Order: sequence, then structure tokens, then C-alpha cells
Amino acid sequence: MRRPALRRTPGARAPLLLTVPALLAVVFLMLPLVGILARTSWGELGDHLTADATTEALRLSLLVSLWALGLSLLLGVPLAWLLARVPFPGKAFVRSLVLLPMVLPPTVGGVALLLAFGRRGLLGPWLEDIFGITLPFHTSGAVVAATFVAMPFLVISLEGALGGLRPRYEETAASLGASPVRVFLTVTLPMVAPGLIAGAALTWARALGEFGATITFAGNLPGTTQTLPLQVYLLLQDSPEAATSVSLLLLAIAMIVLIALRGRWTGTPGDHRDPAHRAAGLPEEPAGTAPDPLPEPSALPPDPRPSEPWPLHADVTGFTRLALDAGPGTTIAVVGPNGAGKTTLLRALLGLTPRAHAVLRLGDRDVTALPPHRRGVAWVPQDGALFPHLSALANTAYGLRAHGVPRAEARREAQDWLDRLGVGHLAHRRPDRLSGGQAQRVALARALAARPRLLLLDEPLAALDQTTRARVRHTLRGHLARFGGVCLIVTHDPVEAVSLADRVLVLEDGRVLQDEPPAEVTRHPRSPWVARMLGRNAWPGTTTADGLAPEGGGRLVAAEPLPAGAPALAVIGPEAVSVHRERPTGSPRNVWPGTVREITAVGSRLRLLITSAEAPDLVAEVTPESAAELGLADGSAVWTSVKATEATVVPL
Repeated sequence: MRRPALRRTPGARAPLLLTVPALLAVVFLMLPLVGILARTSWGELGDHLTADATTEALRLSLLVSLWALGLSLLLGVPLAWLLARVPFPGKAFVRSLVLLPMVLPPTVGGVALLLAFGRRGLLGPWLEDIFGITLPFHTSGAVVAATFVAMPFLVISLEGALGGLRPRYEETAASLGASPVRVFLTVTLPMVAPGLIAGAALTWARALGEFGATITFAGNLPGTTQTLPLQVYLLLQDSPEAATSVSLLLLAIAMIVLIALRGRWTGTPGDHRDPAHRAAGLPEEPAGTAPDPLPEPSALPPDPRPSEPWPLHADVTGFTRLALDAGPGTTIAVVGPNGAGKTTLLRALLGLTPRAHAVLRLGDRDVTALPPHRRGVAWVPQDGALFPHLSALANTAYGLRAHGVPRAEARREAQDWLDRLGVGHLAHRRPDRLSGGQAQRVALARALAARPRLLLLDEPLAALDQTTRARVRHTLRGHLARFGGVCLIVTHDPVEAVSLADRVLVLEDGRVLQDEPPAEVTRHPRSPWVARMLGRNAWPGTTTADGLAPEGGGRLVAAEPLPAGAPALAVIGPEAVSVHRERPTGSPRNVWPGTVREITAVGSRLRLLITSAEAPDLVAEVTPESAAELGLADGSAVWTSVKATEATVVPL
């Protein structure tokens, strides 16, 4: 199948004023390379490259560059991690020190090394007297010089890769019980491997071509410090043709390295994103395909590990301020508007945020002073944060392995959990080959398999379609019923809050507005946001003798008014709002004129947004037949009425 020819986008032609200088720059950079190719004695190339002096210099160059690469990895990888992950005073100064060898003239770098490590330098006499180490005019000196000028390439490349890696993967690994070193080795490094490889390749190539610092600090001794670049310098005086041949060898090595990197360092277009970013955009199940089977919890084999009871007590201070007590097996739905402090609460319980601090007790054990990986608190972020370099089975077994469970047993238990969530047949797939629903179930299996004492779920079902969400919710409810700890679920879905939770915790501006069973919150929401989340009209205002004076103006009569003068919230169900084309007569105590501003379909009914100069905006719910009978459309003038018995006023 022929690929369609690419068409030039209109207006994409480069201006002549930019094209000409760009072409001149290309010619300027290419001419020296062409000069080497043109002046190479191709017939004598083999003899020049196999001469004893050249092979000895090549051997020494490889030795020095590989040692420099090893030292750069040993010292540069931790330094890059420190610069990318840890805020500390003087960070900008340290980064400037890293960049300095890249802009410093190499001979000046050699002089600086001589004054630091030479026999009369700051550390040279001490190294020689105590350890018997003499760096100048020794192969080790050439290694030090090459490391000094080449290590910044590794540090800068790896720091950029670490900066592009979102910390939630490392935080999730820590919540599964992995120590910081284990997280670094098993999650961080594999996920930044492209940046690490690119930096290592550039570091090696730069060390292989080092000249100025080496000749200044280590000298030019054949067989000891005379690398290929130094030999080129000598050959230019005695045998220019041989110097050209050796230069061609170095040029070929440099080009091979750059071509192999394919722009990973230079940032040329291409799919060189962090694999985590690619894994984040997970596809949903293709339309028309049969959904993955979800076993009924009752049909599953019982969990072989009896779940210990872990009651929760937490005192949270900072941006989010609350005291939380819950018995074993309790599931709490945390709801509230954006910025209410929901995620801050979860991160405080994990010990991952400076915005809030949690004094946390699980069972009779105080875990406040423990690091995240030792708290026994498992976290499922909204997108699951599956490690993209591991299969679904390895992801699920990660927490077990972090707790020291043998590999075979961990994989066997992980497979059991995947089977429980209906994704056991996908055990050997990586996250980029899972749909959004499948990935979310693997993330839940991974958290449950880690044997947590406290389970934190941040909108765990948000990425699922409605059908899959209902099925996963049903299965999750069965597993949570047998969970011996406490589970906190952040959600914006009222169905999740009602069906999964024993309590609903309503937050606003970091404070608790309501902490009651779902039925009570549904009947008497004390937050406008929660009332609207439940699909109800919510009018904040001040109580009056017969009802409420809404903040937006108007008057509401309620059958059971509260004492006058207090802040309160009036809650009216959309189904309780009657819509008329003429002013209604009869019993309604609340009647307002209005205009239809929006009509939307919700299931088998229509929702109308009605604005009025005499009352706040009101949402009414009618059948399509009623809307057609009334002739409703955007802009229609209508009257609305609400019986006093249908308006509930709750204190704030």
C-alpha cells in the first residue's frame, strides 16, 4: 500500500532571509569534515591505522575513556538525581559547577586540575604521602582529566530525563513498600534509561576525544598518557597524512555515536518521550469488543492470608485540618470541589507533602515518624501509575517483592489477584498494551496484593467507561468488604460514594463540612458542591422565619424552616421543580418567572437550566413528552414552581 505523498502546508516555506544564513551555517560546519575526507590518503589508510603507535594510542584511548565513563556513572548518576529531585541551598551554584567544564577552555581545566591534584597542588602532596598516588604524567591522570571534562554530559542529560519523569511513579513504588534505593534501581533508572544511555554515550565520546586538559595535566607520554587526540597533534608535525587518517577514525566514531542516539540528546523531532508519558494515554476497550470477564467476589477462592484488623486514627494539620477515626473494614469516600484538600489529605497520610502533616496510627502502631515505604499505606493514583517497563504480573508482584516475598510466591499471589480483578489473562502484557479499564484493574490488584494496612484510592474508576465502571465497582465492593484495614476513596462520582463507602467525608478549603453515612449526606447535603454533585439545586443563603433568603436574591418558603439569621443551604431536587408556560395557580408556595437557557438529555429525561431575575438559577427535570407538549426550547419564557414541602433547608 502506497503511503500518500506529504503535501507542503501553505505558508510553511522558510523566508529567504533565514534560509540563506542557515545554508551558510551548514556549509561552514560541513567544509572541515569534507576537508578531512578529501585529504585522506585512502590507499595508505590501513597502514596508518595499524601502525604500532596508533594501535597503542587507540588502546590507551579506549582504556581512559571507559574508566572515565565508569567514574562518571559512579559519581554523576547520584549527582543528577540530587539536582533533579532534591531542593537544597546552593543548588544553582552546584549546577553551574557541573556546567563549568563544558564552557571552560580545556587547557584552563588542565591547569586547574594541576593546581588541585599536582605534586604542589591542594591535594596532590596528601594523595602522594598517604596513598602513594601520583596523578600527573600517569594514566590515572589522563582518566581524571577525561572525567572532569566529560562527566557534565552525563549529568545534564540524566537530569533532564529525571526532570521529565513524573514523581508519582516513584511515590507509588514507595507506597507499595519499596525503599528509596529499591525505587531508584527498579523504577527510576529503568524509566530514564534512554536519557542515561544517551548521556553515557556522549560522555564516552567526549572522553575519547579529550585533548587540552589531558596534555596540560597528564602530559603526552607514549604508552602512558598519549591518547589518539594527542597522537594526532604529534603526527601533524611529522606525518600530516597519518594525522588525517587518525582524525578520520575519531570523526567516524563521533558520527556513529550521534547517529545511534537519533536525536535523543539534541531534541530532534521523534517519539523520544519518557515511556511513562506514552503509557499515561491508555486506550479504552475497542468499541464492539466483549468486555473482560469480572468474576463475582463470592465465586473467587478465599484470600489465603487472613486480613488483620487495622483501625485508623489520624490528626491532620496544615492546609487540610481534620481528625479521622475509623474502624477496621471501613470505607470512606472523600468528596469536595477542586482545591478542597482531598489529594493533600491522601499525600499527608502517605507522608509525601509538606502542605499537611498527619499524626497517623494504624492499629496500635504509630507510623507518623516512619518513611512512606514503611507505613503500610498503599496508594492508587488516578491514572494507576503502572510502571511501563514491567508486565502486569511484575507490576502486581512489585509490592510483595519489596516486602521480601520470594519471587515465585510473589508471582503466584500476584496472578491470583489479577484473576480476582478479571485481568489474569493479561498478566504478561505491559501497560502500553492494556486499555484504560484493564490498566486500572491491574493498579487495584497491585495495591491490594501489597498487603496494606491503609488503602488510598484517588478516583480509581475515573478512567473507565460506564459499563466497565459498574462492573469494577461491584467487584471492588466485594474485595473491600473483606479488607481488614481502612480504605479512603477520593471520588467525584455520587454512585461510587453511595455504593462503595460506609461514610462520606466532605471537604472544603481543607476543612470537614460533613462526615456521615451516604444516605444522610444524600438526604441532607451541607455543601453546595455535594448537592450539585448529587444532581440537586443548591442555594446558599440566610435563614428567614419561613425559609431562606438566597444569596442571589429572591425568597424561598420551606415547610420546616430553621431559626432565622443563620447561614444555611436550600436543597431542591430537579424532579421537584414544575415547569409551566403560564403562571400556575393552586398550592405551590414558591413561584418564579424565568427563561430556558439550556436543554440537555440525562438518560430518558431532559434537564432544563432556567434563569430568573427573581431567584437563583434553577435546574428542572421533565420528560421529553412534557417538553414537547409545552413547546420548550432555548429562550422559552416559562414559570417554575416548587412546593414548600419539597425544599429542604440545612444549616451550614
